[in-house]
Amino acid sequence: MHTLEEWLAHCERLHPVTIDMGLDRTQQVATRLGLRFDCPVITVAGTNGKGSTCAMLEAILLQAGYRTGVYTSPHLVHFEERCRVRGTAVAALDLLPSFAAVEAARQATSLTYFEFTTLALLHHLQQAGLDVVVLEVGLGGRLDAVNVIDTDCAILTSIDLDHTELLGSTREAIGFEKAGILRAGKPAVVSDPVPPQSVLDHAAHLGADLWRLGVDFNFSGDQQQWGWAGRGRRYAGLAYPALRGANQLVNAAGVLAALQALRERIPVTAQAVRNGLALVELPGRFQIVPGQPTLVLDVAHNPHSVAALTANLDAMGFHPRTHAVFGAMADKDLAPMLTRIRPLVDRWYFTDLPTARAATAADLAARWQALPAAPGTPRDVAASTHSDPMAALRAAMAAADPTDRIVVFGSFYTVGGVLKDGVPRMQAKHLA
Repeated sequence: MHTLEEWLAHCERLHPVTIDMGLDRTQQVATRLGLRFDCPVITVAGTNGKGSTCAMLEAILLQAGYRTGVYTSPHLVHFEERCRVRGTAVAALDLLPSFAAVEAARQATSLTYFEFTTLALLHHLQQAGLDVVVLEVGLGGRLDAVNVIDTDCAILTSIDLDHTELLGSTREAIGFEKAGILRAGKPAVVSDPVPPQSVLDHAAHLGADLWRLGVDFNFSGDQQQWGWAGRGRRYAGLAYPALRGANQLVNAAGVLAALQALRERIPVTAQAVRNGLALVELPGRFQIVPGQPTLVLDVAHNPHSVAALTANLDAMGFHPRTHAVFGAMADKDLAPMLTRIRPLVDRWYFTDLPTARAATAADLAARWQALPAAPGTPRDVAASTHSDPMAALRAAMAAADPTDRIVVFGSFYTVGGVLKDGVPRMQAKHLA
């Protein structure tokens, strides 16, 4: 293989199923690779808020002068987004040696696409001469490929129902899976305000150093600023994080707890915290694209994140009409997602997505039609189906007035499908 595209196509053909929970195969290859980090590792798991948490950690640590490495998944547009070194996505060509190293180390071991690519990106980070590594867990925690790396500090963000067919049908079961990233004697930051008891029990069983929101650290704020207090440190008069959304303070509070827990190994100044939170960027998380009509991009793809998106839309200024571009995976709990945001939407644009896991636009429209009548839902709501997210967005742009708003949500594929073609240019053309 001579290109990243060829390697990714190779990875897709190696294993009979897309998701195969378990660490045995991944651990075997990681051992052959000699995969380990000599610098502090922060691992982040949770249902929602993982990407924002990783982005804020990275931004603050960069401002503190550290050489950072970050692994996240999935990507929005380009695979290389999954691996950042010193704040910049890695070039495709630079990843090829690590893919070749994994291929050589796996021998006869069959790996899924996610397992192979995760090992390759971890191998690349291992070679990069870093001061600190931040790893986002893809699915669950206990059996996720990222968990072959021992963490120096684990962060658990919000825990809610998602991937129930793999992780369990209750918050307690899902919490236990996510708590699998905790390590004995190491800091375990739990920023979920009401964590499942299974998380607390597992932390106690391991003897992890539990940092719990509302017990070991807390935050408060008004309309202008916010503050944080935890073991041995306080921050006052902080500007709100540059990432929009009501949940970002919860994520930021967990970030500050993790940095305080690791203060002896990676100390950060108050100025680094202020600058990092002010400069942090993360596409697709309640991202408002400048121009008219107002365009909101959000990768909300489960009931919990759609509830947060709905609250954030409610907090925006007045818009006469809201147009929703929606594409989602077929295995998601679609009815609660549609029901939660439906009272805000005046017109729907359902879209197909370029993956076999996705529900078709026609199926999404049918599920929307089957929802029972509810008070507060706009009357005479129209809906249409489209072949891809950009076609759906073009239709929404054509129908929207300059004072309306368009929200694109439901999947990374949905948001990525409009970002890859340059939304700002399209808006400028629409205005002209």
